[in-house]
Amino acid sequence: MFEVSTELLILLLGVAFAAGFFDAIAGGGGLITVPVLLLCGANPVTALATNKIQALFGAGSAALAYAKGGHVDLKSQIGPAILAFFGAVIGAMLITFVPTDFIRLLLPVLLIAIALYFGLSKGLNDQDRTRRLSPMVFTATMVPLVGFYDGLLGPGTGSFFMLAFVGLAGYGVLKATAHTKLLNFASNVGATIAFAFVATPWWATGIAMGFMQILGARLGAKLAQKIGARLIKPLLVTTSLALALKLLWDMV
Repeated sequence: MFEVSTELLILLLGVAFAAGFFDAIAGGGGLITVPVLLLCGANPVTALATNKIQALFGAGSAALAYAKGGHVDLKSQIGPAILAFFGAVIGAMLITFVPTDFIRLLLPVLLIAIALYFGLSKGLNDQDRTRRLSPMVFTATMVPLVGFYDGLLGPGTGSFFMLAFVGLAGYGVLKATAHTKLLNFASNVGATIAFAFVATPWWATGIAMGFMQILGARLGAKLAQKIGARLIKPLLVTTSLALALKLLWDMV
């Protein structure tokens, strides 16, 4: 039934729980799951496709948890979620046609910049601040752009959404985290649908991992809502730096 042995499945389930936990707080769950999927024998495109399947469970669960806690109105995010969905569909469909080498070279630099922004900026907390883009411009530009990137490559999507919401939309850290999840869920759904046509995902394994993602995401969202920016900021800095270092290591 499953595409991997029982031993590897147990490993992947544990990894999915950890990824769901960290992703619900600060993003970066793919940093944990994709390398392990590769180690378990998946080729790069299959690993990315399977990662999207399991990640959509965690993102959806986290979105519901933050909505239940009163930090986001999911109905107001339907429009942006649709844009993120189609952005991801286009990105995933183009993965075999668009040269991504330049993006891979630029990505570590961007992730390090995000880590420095959240790590060194004074006064970043759970309070909203002045926005730099109107809601309409933000939704029309940043949301589909990050969604497109999520479908095309994926690593760091949560960090990019967080930077956009905090730096451009003026959201506090906890509010930004809450608003990221439904958009990330939508982009994961879009990428999964597209990958079904251009890749060979491990469907059974990905769905099984998805249920563990739900458990991890619920725990992560609960802690994030309880502690707020004091938990989210350090984890966001850590995951962004870790992903940047991994990408740099892969280039060596």
